[in-house]
Amino acid sequence: MVKTVIFALCLVCGGWSGEAFAQAAATATAKPAAPAGVTPPAGVTPPAGYVIGPEDQLSVMFWREKDLSADVVVRPDGLITLPLLNDVMASGLTPEQLRATITTAANKFVEDPTVSIVVKAIYSRKVFITGQVGKPGPYALGGPTTVMQLIATAGGLAEYAKKKEIVVLRNDASGKQTTFPFNYEEVMKRKNLGQNIELRPGDTVIVP
Repeated sequence: MVKTVIFALCLVCGGWSGEAFAQAAATATAKPAAPAGVTPPAGVTPPAGYVIGPEDQLSVMFWREKDLSADVVVRPDGLITLPLLNDVMASGLTPEQLRATITTAANKFVEDPTVSIVVKAIYSRKVFITGQVGKPGPYALGGPTTVMQLIATAGGLAEYAKKKEIVVLRNDASGKQTTFPFNYEEVMKRKNLGQNIELRPGDTVIVP
């Protein structure tokens, strides 16, 4: 059904020869069979409260409409581009909300579309670490991560790092900034472990 729509559009544009259209139309008449036992592409398990953001990688799959399916990366403007549907806003939506949005849009071209969304990789959720560590910079927050774990991921503390003066900066939704002190030496000695907090997207760890 979708292929027929595409062929019709191509004819209007005058870009197909009669022979080419005849061959393509013959292919389109055979609707693909239900993909029994098809395994969806591997994905990640999104954390609680996850919403899609720029740089996230998704698989949008249409059952029995392969030409509409696509692997996409969310652009900086929050949009993804799908065959026939063109640009669709994905940023700020949960995977289920995006599925519903795409299903509604596809109703114009496909009868009773069945859509599924697989989150392949999450890069929009980032935390940052700066200062005296091996590899300062942004890090994807793909799952629960503590201050200690981020420091380890960033290559550990540098030789002259002030281990007792590490700070976590966090901005809330209103823009208010909160600071959380972190004493590396205490945590290493299993003291005051409550300061080894779980990081949230946007947090910055400063290692002086």
